[in-house]
Amino acid sequence: MKKSIILLALVTSITTGMQAASTQLQFDPSQGVERTLTMPTGQTVRYTAYEKLWYVTHVEDTTYQYMNVYVPEGATQHSAIFLKNNVGGYMPSRPGTISAGDATGMALLRGYVVAIPGARGRTSSVTIKKKQVYNGKAPAGLLDLKAAVRYLRHFDKEMPGDAEHIISDGTSAGGAMSALLGASGNNPAYEPLLEKMGAAQERDDIFAAVCYCPITDLAHADMAYEWLYGNTASRQADDEAHRQVSKEEAALFPAYVNSLGLKLKDGTPLTADNYLDFIKSEIMRAAQIAKDAGATIPDSIGFTFSTEGGTFAPLNGGMKPDKMPAGMTPPKGGMMPPRGGSKRVGEYITDLDMTKYLNYVAQTTPLKTAPAFDALGVAGNEASGENDEFGDASNNPANFTPYSASKNGTTVSETVKANELLLNPMQQIGSGQATVAPHWYIRHGAIDRDTAFPIPLNLALKLQNAGKDVNYLLAWNRPHSGDYALHELFDWLDSLPK
Repeated sequence: MKKSIILLALVTSITTGMQAASTQLQFDPSQGVERTLTMPTGQTVRYTAYEKLWYVTHVEDTTYQYMNVYVPEGATQHSAIFLKNNVGGYMPSRPGTISAGDATGMALLRGYVVAIPGARGRTSSVTIKKKQVYNGKAPAGLLDLKAAVRYLRHFDKEMPGDAEHIISDGTSAGGAMSALLGASGNNPAYEPLLEKMGAAQERDDIFAAVCYCPITDLAHADMAYEWLYGNTASRQADDEAHRQVSKEEAALFPAYVNSLGLKLKDGTPLTADNYLDFIKSEIMRAAQIAKDAGATIPDSIGFTFSTEGGTFAPLNGGMKPDKMPAGMTPPKGGMMPPRGGSKRVGEYITDLDMTKYLNYVAQTTPLKTAPAFDALGVAGNEASGENDEFGDASNNPANFTPYSASKNGTTVSETVKANELLLNPMQQIGSGQATVAPHWYIRHGAIDRDTAFPIPLNLALKLQNAGKDVNYLLAWNRPHSGDYALHELFDWLDSLPK
């Protein structure tokens, strides 16, 4: 480890929950604490912990605006950095510590330097001149994570880990934050805000983004949700006012998805006309992967399976009948029959009834209200977490889509429009304004109804169409969750070019 160059010393004390005076960026390698982590397998990892690293010079909220960094024994300047955020529901998240049961423990075991930043969120607040100020509304959480990336770059030579190989990871709203870190690198739109916070004057692009069930593209999430689930029995059982909302929102989706100009791998344009078939193919792909791994896939939820017997190689590598052992009768066509003489039933998934399957998803976990995200004041709905995210410093929630605002006789404010764009990776990919991460790992559960399947699929395809390396899947039978199949994830990460 190279000797630390402390640019500036900490010059002020900080009071939690209060507006803080300026601090200074620093990293001192002598302050590391040696620890060990025991994995569920019994393996032990030795590491050094560096905690409470302030990543901005103007720390406004001392509860969240710092980062913990964990360096495994043997890490070098060339080790990748695994940046894990714990954001959920666009709520504030404290800087976490290493856990043997999640991706941080696996990353440490695999030799990654692990960084876990805190971030403000929609309910965080500070007291300024005896007044409670909500300081975590959009885009504060993302700004904090960007500042953490810049801090890692700022001290790249002083701490182990390669800031050119930062890999972000997050789930749900944290998955959206991970997607934003990957999609918005170095976008000048954030610069004045980061400068005001006292973030390091460094780049904030990253190498790879791991996004589990990202709750993103909020401006279009309602229309996608109703387009997908509007005809389910669950939606049709709603009252007339909510059924009408669902119908109107669903009607907005075709124009939006067509405007994206997405293409499948074979070059086929993806439009509202063939989108449901695309989702069907992705659900079938995920189910087949799971079935091949030994999962039981029921036909009661819409699947159709092949009923043909298995195909076998020619007997003994193609042995001619006159060369077969005495007493053995050659099978028809020179092929051996299945053992026991029975057919292999259900070996391959051949079709899926999407109406039946979507009803199954809606029955597994009740659907959100209509509209699912920008609910404030629509059909008698109260504010959602996303309305709160786009609220103001006095904690007043706000509409962020033209549809929902119109139901309240208003329009989306210019401030909210600007903040929604800053929280939307879809708007930044291909814009020419940002440095987009080259590698992406996107997972969304095949029974996850927290946002509609088109939201993560649109993200994956837009990235793929932009020439990025994208590994995506609607993971079979997974609800709204993250940090699963970790060996698969880290095998993929380990395969990336260094």
